[in-house]
Amino acid sequence: MDIKISTDTVVVFDLDDTLYNELDYLKSAYQHIAQQLEPNGWKPLYATMLSLYRCKANVFDILVSKYNVEHKLLIDFYRYHPPFISLFDGVLDVIKTITSKGGKLAIITDGRSKTQRAKLKALGIEDVFETIIVSEEIGTEKPDEANFKAIENALPGKDYWYIADNLKKDFIAPNNLGWSSIGLVDNGKNIHFEANKYMSKRYRPKHFILSYKDLNIL
Repeated sequence: MDIKISTDTVVVFDLDDTLYNELDYLKSAYQHIAQQLEPNGWKPLYATMLSLYRCKANVFDILVSKYNVEHKLLIDFYRYHPPFISLFDGVLDVIKTITSKGGKLAIITDGRSKTQRAKLKALGIEDVFETIIVSEEIGTEKPDEANFKAIENALPGKDYWYIADNLKKDFIAPNNLGWSSIGLVDNGKNIHFEANKYMSKRYRPKHFILSYKDLNIL
């Protein structure tokens, strides 16, 4: 998959399950919660939480009942812990090549400002993007076109690319606006994995890649 870069090119990324696996964020949060509830022996609780999650049980309701903690405290632990996550292979190479050729970089992500920006900091890439659009900060979520038009206003260009993963909401707006769109195929760990329900033309990206190694930055 070729992307020709010039100073008029803007490449925009989603965050969760596009630059890293969101499941790793969940694991990081569960570990943090287990360490708060069982500081002297957190690993069995952590394993139990993961098992409950895989069984689609309500993990937090079970913890509230067992440990007599407030539900809100567990949610705060989840949302605001310092995450331990890492970029997909090839992401940094793609970013460095785009910038070396004069292309502009941006992020559009749904979520809370503090949470999403903590993820970018943990990934070590918070300073490489010229514009970061977080839904809580702008007041609208994908697939609202406002999030994408905010990029166009902040970073004027001729060619816009959006790389994301969630067929339910990621590609509707950029396709309508005439952007080029690329879907990163689920590696088997994505939290939003029911892509088969959204394969009509309205939802599909214009291109698919299996990994960042499939991108050829020209």
